[in-house]
Amino acid sequence: MTASPGDAGADTLPEGLQLLTETFAFSGRARPLLGFGHYATVIDTGGPQALALATDTIGTKALVAQAMGTFDTAGIDCVAMNANDIVCVGAEPIAMVDCMLVEEMEEAFLAEIAAGLREGARRARISIPGGETARVPEMLRGAVPGRAFDLGGTCAGLVEPDRILTGAGVAPGDALVGFASSGIHSNGLTLARRTFREAGWELGRYVEEFGRTLGEELLEPTAMYVDLAMALLRELDVRALFHLTGGGFLNLRRLEAEEGFDIEALPPVPAIFSVIQNLAGLDDATMYAEYNMGAGFCAVVPESEAERALALGESCGIAGWRLGTATASAGREVTIRDGGIALRGGAEGFGAG
Repeated sequence: MTASPGDAGADTLPEGLQLLTETFAFSGRARPLLGFGHYATVIDTGGPQALALATDTIGTKALVAQAMGTFDTAGIDCVAMNANDIVCVGAEPIAMVDCMLVEEMEEAFLAEIAAGLREGARRARISIPGGETARVPEMLRGAVPGRAFDLGGTCAGLVEPDRILTGAGVAPGDALVGFASSGIHSNGLTLARRTFREAGWELGRYVEEFGRTLGEELLEPTAMYVDLAMALLRELDVRALFHLTGGGFLNLRRLEAEEGFDIEALPPVPAIFSVIQNLAGLDDATMYAEYNMGAGFCAVVPESEAERALALGESCGIAGWRLGTATASAGREVTIRDGGIALRGGAEGFGAG
């Protein structure tokens, strides 16, 4: 299969992305096998394995790191955000290059960033063979003068073309299994920071529910799901994988099959989300459409393999739950029912039901 502008939904894309679909025809050797909208793109290299590519940044979590003066977790987040996306198309991540823009070149700061990248690479079992660091003081202004930075990466992975995951194989009755997050990860930090700022909470404030300071809780690194995903792909008939990042449970709509999900049980909600919700006065619909709410990664497998999926998660040190069931849905609707709450997410997004 080879993606075309039509496959990428070019007729409904913003003008800028429509122009990018025209590049599909520029390369005579390496053509994309997937269009826009997937967690990663996959390129046909002409060989037995295709090249998967994903790119992401740590977003405004960098502002928390600046304010705390703690930079050794940023690299872990950068690797995790990219490697966790790559595995969702069935690829094994192999390498990542990073790109960091800084306000000032300060040796100790750069060493902390590098230490985090190294630890992230260890957890993802990849190399970081190159990258770019640029000092652009006129372009960056952060939480603390001289400490502003932006960190992103581009991850590469390999997958056999006939094993690319798009969610096309999801069928009614399949089981949706969720796996625990480590907290807020690297999404929704802008909303979180605004909420705490308006409530008068400083990052150094000790929060009983967290057992540590607010800043330490927000800087908890994004969980790495690479080992888990590889085990699932190796041992089970995986129909789809989801990295629950920005958009929360709405990410469950990122599949090609005309299927939705009826979520019958929810994971325990980490304290960080309960605190944000209470301080901001947000409803459940908003929270589940914004945050991972305790489940940072999900897999769809045949019902008969759900227990095995949970066991594989346990073997990787990651708690898991059977969350729900795939259902036929032309709008890829996600329905969450728990404790008398019904949330429905269709083409228009979540709304209270």
